[in-house]
Amino acid sequence: MPATLVAQHVSSAGLSVPSVSVEDLSNGERTVALYASDLPDGYRYKRGDEQCLVAWIIQGATRMGLDRLRHVAALEAGYRRLEARKRVTAEQKRAHAERFPNRKRDRRAGELAALVTHFASMSDEARERGGRFLLDGPCPECGDTRQVWACWAVDVDADWYEEGYGPCSLCGGAA
Repeated sequence: MPATLVAQHVSSAGLSVPSVSVEDLSNGERTVALYASDLPDGYRYKRGDEQCLVAWIIQGATRMGLDRLRHVAALEAGYRRLEARKRVTAEQKRAHAERFPNRKRDRRAGELAALVTHFASMSDEARERGGRFLLDGPCPECGDTRQVWACWAVDVDADWYEEGYGPCSLCGGAA
């Protein structure tokens, strides 16, 4: 396991560890779980390896704990959202690099998690959770006010425009 996503390992002696089901994890949670698992860095998927991938996902999720796994997956989704819009700040890059220092492993875990999503179903709750995201620090677009000043074209032909505050398109849905 990489030395970064280290969660407290709780011995099951005297404690009940909830069972983890791959169907109850979003694709982002599956990605983070694979990153935290013993998945070999040079692993190449072969047909019939589905059970190995599922076992690694369960191992990573158990290793991290569901609360931490969900939190890190939401931060990863927020980072990807900012990255797609080219709005990642230096602070956010640093925080992401601390969580996932091995960029190649991070990318590969995402590819394999998508493959698992192809052959394993996902619960409605996991699918809904997969749409949530968190940002490291304030939103670079609105500074966490959740609104931006904008000019909207109501009717271009009539030259009718409205100005005012509207929801921030970058963080408007942040959890």
